[in-house]
Amino acid sequence: MRLLVFLSIVLASLNCTTAKKTAAYSNVLNATWIPIKQEIGGKELPAVAFKDQQLIISNGNYTLVAESVDKGELKFDNNKMDIYGKEGVNTGKHFTAIYKIENEQLTICYNLGGNSYPEAFDTKGKSMYFLSVFKKNLLK
Repeated sequence: MRLLVFLSIVLASLNCTTAKKTAAYSNVLNATWIPIKQEIGGKELPAVAFKDQQLIISNGNYTLVAESVDKGELKFDNNKMDIYGKEGVNTGKHFTAIYKIENEQLTICYNLGGNSYPEAFDTKGKSMYFLSVFKKNLLK
């Protein structure tokens, strides 16, 4: 379960095909993000499971602080993400995800299998799908 929570937050950095897109998204995604809701396979996780976690995104790189530290890079286009683990428990792993920003919240739905992108922000009936909703840490 800890590994799944870890994998769920794996996000990351920003690399994109145009400098214009990179600048636009980096301004929005570059931040320290705090999870406020998580679910996997249609089941919501208790807040205690992620209360001390944070996701830091900075110019194409991410750091996930949870039970340990996980680092990697993120590539995105058209609200889809490819997440590549470089250090920590997810070293060498590739995850696919979709994301959106609404009402100052970042929502990411991950396919921990990495074989396709989720089609919706829904994990019901999909044991390898993980959803995390983040808010910006305004204290930083």
